[in-house]
Amino acid sequence: MKASKNHIIKVFSGIFMAVTLLSSCKKDGNPNNLPDVSPGDYAGKIDGYDSSEQIFPNNLVAYWSFDDTKAEKISGINPTLSVNDSYADNGVRGKALNLNAGYLYYANQFEKFKTDLFKSFTISEWVQISNTGSKRTLIFQLARPGIFNGNINFVLNTNAFPASDVNNLKIQPTFTTIGGGMQDNINTKRDNPGDPNYVPYLTPKIGADKWTHLVITYNAITGFFNIWADGTKVGAFPSRGTGNNLFKSYEPSEVIIGANYNLIPGKQVNSNADFAAMTGKVDEIRVYNINLPDAHIKALYNLGLAKK
Repeated sequence: MKASKNHIIKVFSGIFMAVTLLSSCKKDGNPNNLPDVSPGDYAGKIDGYDSSEQIFPNNLVAYWSFDDTKAEKISGINPTLSVNDSYADNGVRGKALNLNAGYLYYANQFEKFKTDLFKSFTISEWVQISNTGSKRTLIFQLARPGIFNGNINFVLNTNAFPASDVNNLKIQPTFTTIGGGMQDNINTKRDNPGDPNYVPYLTPKIGADKWTHLVITYNAITGFFNIWADGTKVGAFPSRGTGNNLFKSYEPSEVIIGANYNLIPGKQVNSNADFAAMTGKVDEIRVYNINLPDAHIKALYNLGLAKK
């Protein structure tokens, strides 16, 4: 009988210790007493967001939606001149701008693009573009009146491949520097596998019916200038904007979408004929005054795919 009591006491002691340990583990698993996370809070979200509007809204300094308007939506500025343009259904979100050897020209100094305010930047846009085999394309230019190269030149080397090629797109944006020169980046093969600076050739798919997401970013602190295509970083030479090559947003500046001055009657600055007015579609141009973090560039891409 004595042995049975001792056995019962040991059993209950073991159960008590086990319950105590389990309670202790549960408490230690949430030492700060954080609230429970409900999966329902994230239902329907993309990378944690409901829409592209939630990506750094306080740093969005220019936005073109092209939903039955060519106005830049934050400032309300309309183009001074628009040529061979229309609206197309089935944009990335809502409607898109359709250009047939056309462009939009804004002869305005946008307040948020002034030198002291615009140091780091991100420019994001969706395009439907084809190679030409002969002419380059400017999908966005922060132009400098009377000067061929603008503060920012979002250049596509659509001359590099024939129009039938939908598997290759050369992207070569440039910017002006505090030293008065130009710096660029380009998606090309750099060095060889195993080399410290090796970068493979990366390119998005393109085509007249294929929406492609293109982004350029610049970090005013590090001088790094990056290119993104469909959520992937593709530029081979990002570290060219340092020292005397830091970006400078000279004033005055104007905005051109789809062309440069040499393609606008009465605005020609030299005889360069490398570019043609754009044929293709453009949608959701977003300009930020920061170097957007990598995860948020990918989120913009994924949100666009979901038409959000």
